[in-house]
Amino acid sequence: MNLFASRSRRLGLIPLLLLLIGALPLFAAEPVDHAMVTRIRQEGLRRSQVMETLTALTEEVGPRLTGSPGYIAATAWAEERFRGWGFERVYQEEIPFGEGWSFSRTSVHALAPFAAPLHALPLAWSVGTDGPVRGPAIRGRLASEADFEALRGKLRGKVLFIDPEPEEVRGPAAPRDPAEERPYRRYDEKGLADLETYRISGWGFGGDWATRARKRWDFSEARNRFLVEEGALATVEKSTRPHGILYVVGGGGGGVPGRSRGVPGLVMAEAPYGRVTRALDAGREVEIEIDVAATFHPDRAPVGNVFAEIPGTDRREEIVMAGAHLDSWHAGTGATDNGAGVAIVMEAARILEAIGVKPRRTIRFALWAAEEQGLLGSRAYAKAHLASRPAPADPEEAALPDQLWRETWPLQLKPGHAKHSVYFNLDTGSGRIRGISAMDNVAAAEIFRAWLAPFADLGATAVSLRGGAGTDHASFDGVGVPAFGFIQDGLEYMSRTWHSDLDTLERASREDLMQAATVMASFLYHAAMRDEPFPRKPLPEAPAKAN
Repeated sequence: MNLFASRSRRLGLIPLLLLLIGALPLFAAEPVDHAMVTRIRQEGLRRSQVMETLTALTEEVGPRLTGSPGYIAATAWAEERFRGWGFERVYQEEIPFGEGWSFSRTSVHALAPFAAPLHALPLAWSVGTDGPVRGPAIRGRLASEADFEALRGKLRGKVLFIDPEPEEVRGPAAPRDPAEERPYRRYDEKGLADLETYRISGWGFGGDWATRARKRWDFSEARNRFLVEEGALATVEKSTRPHGILYVVGGGGGGVPGRSRGVPGLVMAEAPYGRVTRALDAGREVEIEIDVAATFHPDRAPVGNVFAEIPGTDRREEIVMAGAHLDSWHAGTGATDNGAGVAIVMEAARILEAIGVKPRRTIRFALWAAEEQGLLGSRAYAKAHLASRPAPADPEEAALPDQLWRETWPLQLKPGHAKHSVYFNLDTGSGRIRGISAMDNVAAAEIFRAWLAPFADLGATAVSLRGGAGTDHASFDGVGVPAFGFIQDGLEYMSRTWHSDLDTLERASREDLMQAATVMASFLYHAAMRDEPFPRKPLPEAPAKAN
């Protein structure tokens, strides 16, 4: 062995080691203020008000269909609650919206050949019956304009029980969704590990969703006009949920001025729907009585998004945001969709205000309007503050609501685009946070792993690079602002409560809500205190034209 050469090689490593040590800050882990995390945990887990907030929203305000008296009351309630916690900057921004709607009574009965109450509720924006009405039931398909001819001349004075589409058919031989057999769901270790496995396919809604939405829009209008012209008494659809659960969303003209309101439309539970249609299939005449009291509110108060802020210090012009949609459907009280998200966002705000944080960036809390009608509240915010798109060249398409437009280019950035640092959204029920979707942003994923570490004992560990764009963070991500949705335990959200009459306070989990608000508060604080801007993906670009 050449000892001199060996010693020289060892000495030659010293400059390299010094170089690597000097470079360490470039690879340093994302800083976490553990002392502040402790304060946030103490306030969020020992002095929580999240369940009291959710109780007040669902029990005192109730359902919050966009534009309804309930929604208007909810915005006033939220503003008052924020101010009661000491927030000085609380305000609304109005969004364009059509008529409000509410209902106060629904009664559906079979009178012959059997007498029985039939569990049903009206679709939102459906006209009422102006007192009890009676008529024979008839069964038929009504999935496209091609079905009109088979029904023409047969509907006057009758209640049309609409045949479900094949994918909705259930029966003894039909396979059940596994979610129905496991109605209460929490992630296990395997499920959390699967979240961190990236899937190349499966992004977005698949295909040209705008074209499909336009077809549904056009067919809805044609169907409503056809039913009115044919003199149908009412329509009844079968709920797509089993076990007596009513899955109820919108119908009529959706509150849009100039659209046909159609005839009274209802959703009926699986069992009574089946009893009526089996009797019809057996050749028996079934007499139905319906009484729906519904009210339209064309002269309602303005519909608005609600905001509250904790002002920043040296970077006060930059904004960190968290949001949840305040509106709900009308069958339940909107406890899990999305009262839970609202309560979590408001509780995160209360936690940070209560412990007196002085963030570098302004923290803005948003309660969105009209998410259920197409992310209208968050889309309006993005259009006003972040970026807009040119109107379609086709005048017919340009006349449609802009959520039905195909994407147009170029993206026109607003001055506020660069000032919005990051947005966090919560809209999947009352389950605890188990992680976050990093929306294909690798740099963000590394930051999130550091921020989640202090909450591993509370079950929040997963960082998934997969995206998910079915709620309000899509309005931000779609214009290039970093935006992310938290991953939650499902509990009964998809199996029982989502858009259903079971979406009430009984389905909310206090401890899960407490955990989620605490995690969100910590994320907001750390995002507001970063030295560097939050990492961004490249701006969206127009798709390449096919040759």
